[in-house]
Amino acid sequence: MIARLRKRWFAAPAPTTLSSLSAYDKWAAAYPPDAHNALMQAEQAALLNLLPPLAGKTVLDLACGTGRYALLALERGATFALGVDNSPAMLRANALPLRALATTEALPLRNASFDGIICGLALGHLPRLDTSLREIARILKPGGWALISDFHPFIFLNGQRRTFTAPDGSTYAVEHYAHLYADYHRAAAEAGLRVDAVAEPRLGIDAGVRFANADTRAGTPVVIVYRMVK
Repeated sequence: MIARLRKRWFAAPAPTTLSSLSAYDKWAAAYPPDAHNALMQAEQAALLNLLPPLAGKTVLDLACGTGRYALLALERGATFALGVDNSPAMLRANALPLRALATTEALPLRNASFDGIICGLALGHLPRLDTSLREIARILKPGGWALISDFHPFIFLNGQRRTFTAPDGSTYAVEHYAHLYADYHRAAAEAGLRVDAVAEPRLGIDAGVRFANADTRAGTPVVIVYRMVK
């Protein structure tokens, strides 16, 4: 009891929450093009487990950041991989030969132009899913797929936050909105997509799943990955 009270009284103040654009502007200089923390490692392992074969495919890395999924797509045989992000700072730190500045809600791309889309840990920055999922459906070819990951709503609603440490040592939280499975399912169906697989890697149960906050209970899912097909 005393230990719990001491922790409550002397807990560090909550980090300042930044908009996603402001956050990635600060984070970009130190943001490598790989899964560089425990959350991203769990997310990437779950997503790759659902990834269809890429040989000969055209792939969009949507909200690409520094381009980790486009790079993985090329390594796995994709013939074309484009990175799109709304952060100029992240795109400047991106080594992809093909990249463009755009939001997930307004993509300057032709209808039915991609076999697959990967959108990693990005749509949770938006208060609504509808417009982005309509854009994803619009640019997918018939029979195409989208893999979309998000910070798990259970962990967010239980008080965990998406945080990062800026190069100056300051810690910030990133703007985030909790979207439940029902929210994704509804928005996908309205856009003409069908959820055909879901992964929810759980702390202490699924091999290799870790999370930085030691207070997180074993069994808590840390991320959720959806595979949708058109």
